[in-house]
Amino acid sequence: MEIGLHVADFTFPSGPAGLADDLTRVVVAAEDAGFSSVSVMDHLFQISVLGPPEHEMLEAYTTLGYIAARTSRVELLTWVTAVSYRDPGMLAKLISTLDVLSKGRAWLGIGAAWNDEEARGLGLFFPPTAERFERLEETLQICQQMWSDNDGPYEGKHYHLERTLNSPQPLRTPPILIGGGGEKKTLLLVAKYAQACNLFGGPDVARKLDILRGHCEAVGRDYDEIKKTVMVPLDPGAGGDKIDEILKQLQPLGELGVSDAHGWVPRVWETERLALMGKELIPAAAAF
Repeated sequence: MEIGLHVADFTFPSGPAGLADDLTRVVVAAEDAGFSSVSVMDHLFQISVLGPPEHEMLEAYTTLGYIAARTSRVELLTWVTAVSYRDPGMLAKLISTLDVLSKGRAWLGIGAAWNDEEARGLGLFFPPTAERFERLEETLQICQQMWSDNDGPYEGKHYHLERTLNSPQPLRTPPILIGGGGEKKTLLLVAKYAQACNLFGGPDVARKLDILRGHCEAVGRDYDEIKKTVMVPLDPGAGGDKIDEILKQLQPLGELGVSDAHGWVPRVWETERLALMGKELIPAAAAF
């Protein structure tokens, strides 16, 4: 099992003036420690489980471009892109640009979006749930077309593109991760379009994976070719005293076929926590 770092909180002690330098220290330390990937949220207000909306939040793709310039190995993605915040042609171009400039490290992490508070606050387009899922499927189709040799038009219910030209193409076809565990829609879209699913690492992972397997059988997809990932909190404790707890949580997930665990680290600006995870957690999890 590989371990990824999710940077979800930008309220660092040095404040906005020191944020660029602090973020550089964090992502460099994560890469040096052996984390497989670094992700950020696609939010514009902080989400309530992590803090009040007034806490600092950076725009996702600008931030990933910054991180790309300061790292050389970690995979880069938004966990996950809100489908309604960017038109799909522009989104495909953003991912392609990130992939070229990071030398082939970009993923498309995407979901149906949920934070209506920030969308209303900033006047962003945010249609009803059913429409967002329709737009999600069309977005996946458009991205796949733009990352192919087909630069012809795309005609969907919601999106109409006259020419899906995308130059330069990404250095590799960006893998698609679809976030969420919705059993009727989200996991079906995973089976049809994605290279990875993402679930929250709770007690229902086994059932969700069984449902995904069923969707794969229904659409003729090889279940085993889809990477199974989970989002979990990664709190090593001040001196690493909680690492054993994390490993106890991860081991049964590995037995279910989960290959990647991704999560946020409290007080991540204290980069010695990341170094400690590189010495103890990451090598141990690799055995799962």
